[in-house]
Order: sequence, then structure tokens, then C-alpha cells
Amino acid sequence: MRLADLRGRSVAVWGTGREGRAAVTAIAAHAPARLVAVDDSANFLSLPWDGELARIAPLHGGDEAFEQLAAADVVVRSPGVPQTHPWVVALRERGIPITGGTALWMADHADRTVGVTGSKGKSTTSSLISHLLTAVGRPNVFGGNIGVPLLDLPEADLYVLELSSYQCSDLADSPRVAVVTSLFPEHLDAHGGEREYYRDKLNLLAHDPATIVVNGADKRLLAELAALPAFAGRPVLTAGRSDVAPGPLPTGGLVGVAGPAGEPTVVGGPGPVGEPVLTDRPGGPVVDGADRFHLAVGPDGTEYVHAGDRPLFPRAALPLVGRHNGRNLCVALAVVEALGVDVIAEADTLARAARSFAGLPHRLAEIADPSGVTFVDDTLSTSPYSAMHAIDAYDGRSLTVIVGGTDRGLDYTPLREHLADRELTVIGIPDSGERIVETLRDLPGVRAEVAEDLVAAVALARTLTPAGGAVLLSPAAPSYGRFRNFEHRSEVFVKAIADTA
Repeated sequence: MRLADLRGRSVAVWGTGREGRAAVTAIAAHAPARLVAVDDSANFLSLPWDGELARIAPLHGGDEAFEQLAAADVVVRSPGVPQTHPWVVALRERGIPITGGTALWMADHADRTVGVTGSKGKSTTSSLISHLLTAVGRPNVFGGNIGVPLLDLPEADLYVLELSSYQCSDLADSPRVAVVTSLFPEHLDAHGGEREYYRDKLNLLAHDPATIVVNGADKRLLAELAALPAFAGRPVLTAGRSDVAPGPLPTGGLVGVAGPAGEPTVVGGPGPVGEPVLTDRPGGPVVDGADRFHLAVGPDGTEYVHAGDRPLFPRAALPLVGRHNGRNLCVALAVVEALGVDVIAEADTLARAARSFAGLPHRLAEIADPSGVTFVDDTLSTSPYSAMHAIDAYDGRSLTVIVGGTDRGLDYTPLREHLADRELTVIGIPDSGERIVETLRDLPGVRAEVAEDLVAAVALARTLTPAGGAVLLSPAAPSYGRFRNFEHRSEVFVKAIADTA
């Protein structure tokens, strides 16, 4: 469905935040027969909805909110309205089409768009792709799930977008290049469960993109792709996998690399030399080898980013810690090459661009301290899997990790298994921190403590972490309840560091 398809139809925009406002403005320009805004929150009467917005789309809430949605020919849902909302279910049962602003925008711009999603890494990778493309003379507009609704973006020849699972779920068109950085359970309450979350996330790839690029080191992601009938035998570019021993994936399915004569080394259909091929054969073998873009020892004995067997530049050129960020770089380079850039010829330019990439706030952001301890703000870590990536980034250093936040009932057993052979200190803070600590309590290398709040946890971490060590705030839980948002949690963390210095 395109914006132009809304001409002469009755449209209800559900949600009055930035996405809702952008949708109202964009839809009004296409002359719908009727346009209303709907807000189902208890405080809808206090919302700042006046002036031109109120003129072109009167606001409805309270008892009449659902009636207005049900009376529409089309409902345009803001990403913050979950697919599990009872009204969404009821509207679909009545046969009323539900779409979103992202889907409307994508229908008109898919052929010039790179779309990036992932349970972790989508923000960094999409921003890095945009940065690298700009450096090699491919100007682009960067947007998506970063605070700027797609319907507010200016016209451009190329877009690079970060897309959330909420945005991906409505898509009926895939971007020209569709990218997935990682896959693990997240936001299950909003999607209805783990299977539904994966379905909504991978909907980004489901509508015939020209190119698919995924993190080849993520076995769960590869297995989920292999299990989908739509991807049987379809070429998928994998990046970041340095070396994989032969053997089946956990649930079958694989990504392999086409051989020197173009024949597939795995079942799934022929492909050009070096192009990964996805097969749907259950329990198939994983090809032993590396992706085209991968990390390996370079000519000086340090880790380099490689294109095939050719070292491009040192991994250390990208000033972001963590092996996952090395893989994000490999994925970004695969996308840049897929867009026609000669990555080998531009290696020096790309290396300079990587060095100038500052990264994003609240994602393994290091804060220097006179004590010699490095404090790390990773407050955007909201699941055990993202915390595991963060902990791995400081392997080899004395480490204290502060965990805990809104308790969504997540299973922290994967974190326990990940830390079984590690030595570190974990400090739990409310609400979920005590439960996380109990999950880890009897691990031989883990010292587990509980603090009454984040400020007390920082003070305790100072006494437990030696100079040269790191104190990592990677909560493995959301911030709401105790904090206004993740930025507020970060502010409290930074202030506590200063106050306890």
C-alpha cells in the first residue's frame, strides 16, 4: 500500500507521537476522504494536538477511540502500538487493513534503500554503513529508528535506515539491500512470543530484496533463515564469519559458499564463485571456511579485516571494542560492496573512515576515571544476550558488571551458561538484579553482590574493581520504572561516577 492509495479513503492514524504526527501530515497531502487521529492512552485530553494537526485530523480518544478505528477503511499504526494489542486483533478480524508509516514510505522508496535490523548491532551497523558510503562518494540520508520518522525524510537517491522489529512487522516491500546483524529473543511481550518476534523481524527480508546480507557468525539467525520456505535455495551474503568447523546447525539449514566452478558446495542451487548459498536441507553440513569479509591475522601479526584472502586494513582502525563490532564492520563492508563500491580499491579511504567513526552514545561508551578504572556505559543493553556481547568485549580484564532493571521475566540461564568459565564480579540492582544474581550465585568464578540502586552499585564497584579494570553498566533489562528512559539511567550512572571519584 502506497500513500497515493489512500486518496479518497477514510483513514485513522493510531498514535500521536512523532510517528503519528508525520503520518497525519503525509497522508493529508494525498487527499483522503476522511482523516482522524486516535490515541488510546488515558491522558489523551492533555496531548498537545492543536493548530494545523487538529484541523486536518481531529483527535479522538476515550470511549470513542476504537469506534473511530473500526469506522476507517485503513488504519495506520504507530510503531509503539504492539501487534498483540486487543484492538489490533479485533480490527484484523473485521478485515480492516492495518499498515504503518514505515510501510507506506518503503512502498515508494524500497529500490533506493538499505534497511538494517537486528536484535543487537542495528544502530551501529546502519550508522557505519552510512558513514562508509559517504566517505567513498555515495551521499545518503540516514534515518529510521533513530528519532526521525521515515515520512519526514527528505527526498534522496540513497537511504540507509535502522529499522526496529515494530517497523519491520508492517512491511509489504523489502528494501533493495536488507541486512540483519543478529537474532535473539527480545520484546516478546509486544510480539506475542519468540516465534512471532523472529517472524516480524525477518519480515524485512520477506518481500524480494535484491540483496540480503546477514551476520554469518550468528547460528540462530542462519538457522531461522534456513527454516523459512521463502529462503530455500536463495543466495544470502554472509559476513563476519572467520572460521566454522563442519557440523550441523542446531535446527538444520546452513549457509555455504559456491565453489570455483560455480557449483554449490552445499545443497541449495548454483551461485557465483564465493557467493554464499542458503539451503533448506535439514541438518545439512556447515561449510568449513570464512566469509568474504571476515577477521583474520594480517601481515603484521595483528587482526585485519579481510576481503577474501586479501587484508584490507587493521581491525583496530574501527575504534569500537568487542568482537561483535568487528563483525558489524564486516557486514557494513559487504553492504558497501553490494552497492557497487570497489572495496579493495577504496581500502585506504574506508580505513580512514573507520578511524573517524565515533560510535553511538550508550553503546559500550567508555568513561575515563582518575582511579585507573574504566567505566563503560552500555545502558542500551536490555537482554542477557546483549550483556553477553558487552562482557566479551572486556575479556582479559578485571571486570565488574552492573545488571538489573525492569523485570520482564526473562530467562537469564543463557547468561549463566556464558559465564560458567569466567572470572568477574556481578552487582545486581532493582528490579531484576537480585534474580539475575541468584541465577549466577554458585558459579565458581563469579562474585555476586546486590546493591540498593545504581548509585550504590557504582560506589560498591569502585571498592571491588582494581586499577586497570573496568566497571560495565550492561543492565540486561530495560530502564522504565526506576528511570524515565535509558538516557536518564545513563545520566544517573555518569553522575554517580563523578560523585564517587
